[in-house]
Amino acid sequence: MPLAISSTTPSAKGKSRQASTLTSAFGSVYSVAEINAYIAIRDDLLAEAEELHTSAKLAATELANDFVFGCLKPARAPYEAQYLPESDAIRERKRCEIVRERIAQLRNSAD
Repeated sequence: MPLAISSTTPSAKGKSRQASTLTSAFGSVYSVAEINAYIAIRDDLLAEAEELHTSAKLAATELANDFVFGCLKPARAPYEAQYLPESDAIRERKRCEIVRERIAQLRNSAD
């Protein structure tokens, strides 16, 4: 790590790069938290659907699950910071499949 400072006044270029990095880091944290919130909502809806077995609750759970699944698509440039890390996304995609199967089971048992 260099100890010398090349300039005592920050350049406009340095400021914009620093702001861009902060925005990117914030966007990443915000996006991951938002996706995790959708996952939590889906899980809460599934718990309610398992209790109530109503068609409306199952439909809401299915919609939430489909939305979460859509949020878990592999990231493409330049949006990598707005997605879950791939290892987490893979785990959650599997969870979406499990939820989809559980919804089908609940529908069959309600009939």
